Amino acid sequence: MSNKISYLLLIAVAAIWGFSFVAQSAGMEFMGPHSFNAARFILAAASLFPLWFFMSQNKPLRDPRLWLGGLLAGTVMFAGFSFQQIGLLHTSAGNAGFITGMYIVLVPIVGIFLKQRTSAKTWLGVVLASLGLFVLCVDENVSIGYGDSLELIGVVFWTMHVLTIGWLASKVDAISLSIIQFTVAAVLASAFALVLEQPSWQAVVATSVPLLYAGIAASGIACTLQIIGQRKIEPSIAALILASEAMFAVLGGWLILNESMSSKELSGCLLMLLGMIVSQWPKRKNVMLAAS
Repeated sequence: MSNKISYLLLIAVAAIWGFSFVAQSAGMEFMGPHSFNAARFILAAASLFPLWFFMSQNKPLRDPRLWLGGLLAGTVMFAGFSFQQIGLLHTSAGNAGFITGMYIVLVPIVGIFLKQRTSAKTWLGVVLASLGLFVLCVDENVSIGYGDSLELIGVVFWTMHVLTIGWLASKVDAISLSIIQFTVAAVLASAFALVLEQPSWQAVVATSVPLLYAGIAASGIACTLQIIGQRKIEPSIAALILASEAMFAVLGGWLILNESMSSKELSGCLLMLLGMIVSQWPKRKNVMLAAS
């Protein structure tokens, strides 16, 4: 698979994820955050079993990296979605999408501890994105909204997830890894839902459309495409592409939920987007032409 196809797959993932913020917001009208997540993870795993049966059942399943990686990926996915989903109770889909996109600068920063070099443009991107986050989220009382704070905590787990998938993508079967991570996340979300909420079948039926989109499209399909797309793409570049979900989240909130953004919020989004782009701007290559 060529790099161009990988780029297109990750762009498709970003678009699906971006519009999923709308589905997640709509689903909160009838279900608690952990109940919604449990249902979406169960749907995601179930939707992948037929594909696994026809394409991956003969792939080796004894690789410890598959099970340990699936456990780690599923755990951080559960944490990321939990903070994201609860945060959506207190902030807009657009805000949640842009704040989640902050992992684009955290991924290369974490790379420092993995002995990866971080350039000056990365630090410039961090400054711009952080300033944009401040403009977007901080009100006149110099306080960050509760929902925005939860989304920001979730960014830490999304950073861990991108790095985990980047490590596993070329080493294990994508569909098997997806099923394992969704199963782990489903068990954790179900446990929290049973303890903290009162899940019901009536709520599942009332939220069927958002659940189908979030569970099958945004989870089962998109997360599997993410694993495939990241096989030939560096984690920092993958983060840049995936962070474009923020733009799709704002577009979806505007088109479907009739959300509006003030000039202050738009300025914050533009600064964050600028920081995301600057942090991963490709280096200019000097081309030397030999004299004939």
